[in-house]
Amino acid sequence: MNNCEYEQIEPQALSTPTPTLPPRPAVVEEEERARRKWEVFPGKNRFYCDGRFIVAQQSGVLPLTLGLILVTTVLFFVFDCPFLVKHLTVFIPAIGGVLFVFVVISLLQTSFTDPGILPRATPDDAADIEKQIDNSGSSTYRPPRTKEVMINQQVVKLKYCFTCKMFRPPRTSHCSLCDNCVERFDHHCPWVGNCVGKRNYHFFYTFIVSLSFLTAFGCVATHLALRAQGGRGLIFALQESPASAVELVICFFSVWSILGLSGFHTYLVASNLTTNEDIKGSLSGKSGAEDTGNPYSYNNFITNCCSVLCGPMPPSLIDRRGFVPVEESSQTVSTEMVLPVLAARKEIKVVGGPTPSQLPPSRALQVPSSPLPATPLSLTGRPQFSCLF
Repeated sequence: MNNCEYEQIEPQALSTPTPTLPPRPAVVEEEERARRKWEVFPGKNRFYCDGRFIVAQQSGVLPLTLGLILVTTVLFFVFDCPFLVKHLTVFIPAIGGVLFVFVVISLLQTSFTDPGILPRATPDDAADIEKQIDNSGSSTYRPPRTKEVMINQQVVKLKYCFTCKMFRPPRTSHCSLCDNCVERFDHHCPWVGNCVGKRNYHFFYTFIVSLSFLTAFGCVATHLALRAQGGRGLIFALQESPASAVELVICFFSVWSILGLSGFHTYLVASNLTTNEDIKGSLSGKSGAEDTGNPYSYNNFITNCCSVLCGPMPPSLIDRRGFVPVEESSQTVSTEMVLPVLAARKEIKVVGGPTPSQLPPSRALQVPSSPLPATPLSLTGRPQFSCLF
């Protein structure tokens, strides 16, 4: 019988092809770049100019508002002002120009300013609040979860926001359109494309008051221009200046709603109320409760007006142009990568001759009968290898 030799080949000597890793995805390169907070903002808002300007996601009416103001103003300055300057006074276009500048600037400030959005609770803060609620035996924490605080000797209930995971501060409400909790929430105005809250309410009040003056001024001036054209009557004036007729129609149908809105918000400012509080009647006494009152009022309309309109603007709390910490940025970027699973197997190559069972026990090679288990994966996504021999 010919002598047979058995050679055990180590796994390192096998000519197995080296697996090629997939190309590095662009997600990893994006993760390495420092991300700003507005890029991962959870609310339904849109940001422009690297987070400097913020508007609501549904801000399609804002261009219509700007368009109506620009069209009527241009028509007034082109077709009415020359006649009014010639027959009346040069101060008419000057006053109209000043009012127009006030309207446009206040509108843009209302639309692109953070209304007072409160940042959502971090997971740790939310867990602490849940723990306090679970440990508390008070029925006030049961749905709907409320919390009572004292403001000027009056009990005020704070509601729990299940979206932002926190108890809302006083006068704060959650806007369903923007999906944010806004401090001193007044209302969501589609005409300005933003919420109206603590940080932009004085801009909004300036906008509607100056717009009401501009609209009324345009109506009166246009009417004077139409009536004074040659003394031939209104029909002839409309035929001679159809652009002025268009301006008169727009101003006439808008002045009543604008004047009414300005008067309503003047009442709110003098009472130190918000539109949300006045509609619900929680502080204005409309709800029918006997002990309801406004704990935020100074009982003086001049002091209320100064506190609402003349107070300093508080800083923005969301810090939309700040950078996201590395640990938070890594959670927002998906790091799932397809890695090849490599199984460490030892192979035995037989050169020729009898099978290993025919060899003496001293020369027989022990081979495991069961196949090797699949390579386990750790929680980090990397394969773990274990030594089997």
